[in-house]
Amino acid sequence: MIEFSAAEIAALTGGVLVGVDRRRPIIVTSAAVDSRESGPGGLFIAKPGAESDGHLFVGAAFDRGAVLALAERQVDREDGRAFPAVVVPDAVLAMGTLAAETVRRLRAAGDLTVIGVTGSAGKTTTKDLLAGILGPVGPTVAPRGSYNGEVGVPLTVFEAGWDTRYLVIEMGATKPGNITYLAELVRPDIGVVLGVGSAHVGEFGGVENIARTKGELFEALGASGTAIINADDERVLAMQDRTSARRFFFSSSDDFRSDDAVVLARNGTTTSEGHPSFTLVFPDGSEHDVVSPLLGLHHIVNLLAAATVAYAVGCTPDHIAASLRVLAAASRWRMERTDRADGVSVINDAYNANPESMRAALRTLAELGRNRRRSWAVLGEMLELGERSIEEHDLLGRVVVRLNISKLICVGPNTRALFNGAVLEGSWGSEAVHVDDVEAAERLLRAELEPGDIVLFKSSNGAGLRFLGDRIAAGTQNATGDAEREPDPSGKAPKP
Repeated sequence: MIEFSAAEIAALTGGVLVGVDRRRPIIVTSAAVDSRESGPGGLFIAKPGAESDGHLFVGAAFDRGAVLALAERQVDREDGRAFPAVVVPDAVLAMGTLAAETVRRLRAAGDLTVIGVTGSAGKTTTKDLLAGILGPVGPTVAPRGSYNGEVGVPLTVFEAGWDTRYLVIEMGATKPGNITYLAELVRPDIGVVLGVGSAHVGEFGGVENIARTKGELFEALGASGTAIINADDERVLAMQDRTSARRFFFSSSDDFRSDDAVVLARNGTTTSEGHPSFTLVFPDGSEHDVVSPLLGLHHIVNLLAAATVAYAVGCTPDHIAASLRVLAAASRWRMERTDRADGVSVINDAYNANPESMRAALRTLAELGRNRRRSWAVLGEMLELGERSIEEHDLLGRVVVRLNISKLICVGPNTRALFNGAVLEGSWGSEAVHVDDVEAAERLLRAELEPGDIVLFKSSNGAGLRFLGDRIAAGTQNATGDAEREPDPSGKAPKP
């Protein structure tokens, strides 16, 4: 984080200084919303969270070296003195303001390129690929995990320093206006929209509203910006009219034609181990064969998007192709494969789930399962689908049967429609099973998994299947009575 004084932060955010001796300026050099991540010279952002209140941890943050809090109320020490703080009406909006000023100063002082990535699926994988491609070219900052909202984006910005050349920002949304807000903070030079699916459709009120929201990224680009457009998604392709920026397209179809630059993936397929394989064709006419360490044909979209962004910023085709050949998944629970010593293979993709990503993961399981003893799909609920939830879960159960997946375990009370769909499509006997909770699924798996089996865990992260996937992959028991929870530094409940 670049340096800010307490007085500067108060002036920028309209906050009030408390507990600060104005004769001794306080300078902060890092920021955190989790007291456990605070350190010397740190700014601790004490915001109310879904499960706790950051104000309760101000003392812990100062014990670890924090020197200033950004808070919504004064917090006192045991002796009655106030902890040094800037008190603001809304800590999240204030950290956004501070992030915007950080980007402004970095851009004014150096050669900074800000890259915004959004889409209904693939954002995290794409930003990880970009970090891998751009890192050797110049100092690059990208989000940790899935930091992509009103808290995560500022935290990513705060990781940048004066030498940062590329700042990659993942942008998530749960309602119209979210992308506009994030784009106003970071003012992206390049924006990429990966696709429009049905994630959060219940909150948005329809897929068209999702498309309008994702397109806010292109609208935020100025004439000097660059829009990276997925030509294979009709809704994304239609967004080209919403921007005055220069345009780069990417596509897996040889039939796509444009007067603008196009990056193509020809002859896309997967290897026997499920790795994407294709010929990458750049606007300069060069062609490069790529086999990616990622798992699943659906990742070609993410690989193409990252290649197009890298080409747009000036990376050479040779460097881009060479990078894609070695870059594996960098974030947890994204088609994460573990091959146990006993011959059981585990694919843990249980961090996000929507109908499109579910189908993509199941297709990969079906392909890999052809040469295995049995294939298992352990599926949890897809959250935030609104009134389409029952229909989409029913359809997904039918897809499992059509793909000839050997065993289906539907986990949780809200997956009954998933189970019913499989049964109505022709699943019989014990091919499809519904269980009430993760513990029941674990007992069944430990009793029936055998060498040669391959098992996929897939759900929205609120279902907790990713932890079960970890235990099955490691061959360990849950000794805590399923009390495991992923730490959430942002103070928010994990998104589905």
